[in-house]
Amino acid sequence: MQVSIKYFASLRELIGEASVTIDIEENTTVHDLWMEIIRRKNIEFDNVMMTVNMEYVKSERQLIAGDEVAFFPPVTGG
Repeated sequence: MQVSIKYFASLRELIGEASVTIDIEENTTVHDLWMEIIRRKNIEFDNVMMTVNMEYVKSERQLIAGDEVAFFPPVTGG
């Protein structure tokens, strides 16, 4: 099944692309997807926020075909 992925802020620069559509296995969680991304891109980035279809989700959220997943670093401010 396919999902689309978007990267924001410093993650976009680190990963080298703004978005991509990929095939994943059924029962893949957002955490599983993130682990696969950092393995494929050979990066270390463990503190990431995630949304599915523009809603914040927990890492155990299972994905379904057509989901739009976004990853971005935590927002900080002052």
